Formats: sequence, structure tokens, C-alpha cells
Amino acid sequence: MPTYTRSLATFEDVRAAFPVLDAFAYLNAGTNGPLARPTVEAMLAEELVDLTNGRGGEPYFSRALGMRDEVRAKLATELGADPSQVSLTRSTTDGCNIVLAGLDLGPEDEVVTTDVEHFGLIGPLHASGAKIVTAPEDKILDAVTDRTRLVAVSHVSWVTGNSLDPAGIKAQTGLPVLVDGAQSAGVLPPTATDVDYYAVSCQKWLCGPDVTGALVVTRPEELDVALPSYFAQTEHRPDGSYEAREGAERFDSGWIGTPSLAGLSAALDVHPDWRFERIAEMAAKCRTALGERFDLVTKPGQAGLVTFRPATDPTELVDKLRGEGVIVRELPGRNLIRVSCGYWTSDDDLERLLRGLS
Repeated sequence: MPTYTRSLATFEDVRAAFPVLDAFAYLNAGTNGPLARPTVEAMLAEELVDLTNGRGGEPYFSRALGMRDEVRAKLATELGADPSQVSLTRSTTDGCNIVLAGLDLGPEDEVVTTDVEHFGLIGPLHASGAKIVTAPEDKILDAVTDRTRLVAVSHVSWVTGNSLDPAGIKAQTGLPVLVDGAQSAGVLPPTATDVDYYAVSCQKWLCGPDVTGALVVTRPEELDVALPSYFAQTEHRPDGSYEAREGAERFDSGWIGTPSLAGLSAALDVHPDWRFERIAEMAAKCRTALGERFDLVTKPGQAGLVTFRPATDPTELVDKLRGEGVIVRELPGRNLIRVSCGYWTSDDDLERLLRGLS
């Protein structure tokens, strides 16, 4: 498996690594991040290994397990956790389902969340059978009662782009906190272990392959394994009882192909050390520029998302922008458009956006 290092030291290096930026002002990492050339090269190289050597036998599986360990360690660094606290999953939703199933909630249990969460979180919350209490994103603490067993919120709202300060919620309530980190992982400095459970998707701001994700479980021994995959156990018996693996590896949701592992490993090496500062700078510039002409939903000083309310039909406007080489996201049914500012975003990208909105 190729090993890539953090060699993209300059902004020019970063721009050159993402070929999509040659054609588009790509402002949609909140859905899917751009793929870097080293990421795709690593995936293709691994596909060729599988093509010629097959996908079986002890050498293949030993190598794949070693790649899982490597990716787990890199994700731990990215998320501010120990590798023993990181589970490999397929998506943020995957992580939320793993946690909620393990908590074994029932109708007598109360979960507080916001009224603008993604279905990737509220869907699993509803399926848990708990009583779900929703509140505006600035009234979460007011909704907590002595019946609340869990607070489940996004770190950064996929709708408003505002940070909900889950670490502050944890500090003030002392309750278990489950975080949807889809719009914060790779955007904000790592704080995953400030809460109990932190689920992320790796294809968004981390720019990894599709169907890759992670779940940080700060205290793995305190969460039951309710959705076991093969990786839950070190040995098992004919009746299905088993010895659980150490740490959060017991929550791994299943097999990940070696091309995806190679691509994710390479993607995590692309991110420059100055990425968080750059994202904050470009999002602030974007917000200031849009605020001169549109009604903004995103507060000042947030993360990488900037959401605004256009004066015309958002679907038509997003289509128009794409025709002019600018990729942004409409939020269906909300009359909102969302702009994702990454560390790769240039001043010219923002200028193209503004010209397209003229």
C-alpha cells in the first residue's frame, strides 16, 4: 500500500492536488468533498493489486487488517482520540445506529435533540423507541429535564451552519452526548472525546472515498454491542456467544475493501496543517460577501458552511450556478442554499459564486 505524507505544504500544492478545481468552484464538501489525485491513485493501485492477486488467502487478509489499523490510527489523530476509541463504520448514520442500539433506549427514556437535525440522526433516534424532544438549536439546555437520558445533536448544523457546542452541553448537563460530526470532522480542531459518542462520514470534509466513516466511543466498555459484525469478537461459539474485542474495534460495522482503505489513508495524508485556519478565513469572507445581498442563516464565526436565503427559486439558482461552473447545495423544502468553504477554496471561487448570483 502506498504511503503518502503531508507534502501539500502550500495553497498552490493543495489546489493542484484536486483536479476538479480546474473546472469548478467546488463549494459542496458538506455533501461530498473533492477527491485528491493521491486518493484516487491509491485506490486505483489497490484495485490493480486485487485484480492480479485476488481477494483471498492469508496474505490478503493480514494485509487488509494492517490497513484497517493504519486508517484507525490516522482517524484517531484527525478526531483527537486514541485508536482504541475509534470504530470504522460506513457513515455518520451507521455510527448513530450503533450507539442508539447499544444504549437500548425505550419509551420511558427521553432524548433531547434539535428541530433542524439531519435524518441521519433523527431517523435512528425515532427508531430507538425513546421519547424524542426537539428544541431550537439555541434552546437545547432549556429542553433538558431530569428524565433526559441522552442529548443527541450535530456539532455543526447541516442546515444553519452554526456550531451547537456539544462539549459545552456535556459540561453543563453531565449527560451522555451523541454527536453527528458530519459537518465538523476535518473542519474544526479535533474534540471528539469531549463527548461520549462522535459519529462522522469520511467522504465529506475529509475527502475520503464513498461509504467510509468512523465512530469515536470515548469509553467503549460502557456501551453494549447490539449490532455485532465479525469484528466484534476475538472468538465465538456455535450459539453465537463470543469474546468481545478490546476497545471500540468491537463496534466496527463490517468489512471495508482495501481500495477504500487505501484511498482513505491517502486522503487523510493530504490535509495540510493549516486547514482549520484557512476554512475559518474563507467561510468568514464568504459570509461577509453574501451578507451584503442576502438574508443569512449562519451566525458569524462558525465553521465551513454558510447558508443563505436567495431572492429567487433556489433550485433554479443552483442549476444556473452549476452551468457557470459553481457547485453549491440547495436544502430541499427550506428555500435555502448552502455554501461549503474548504481549505482548498480560493478567492476566485468566491468571486465566481458572487458573479453567478448577480
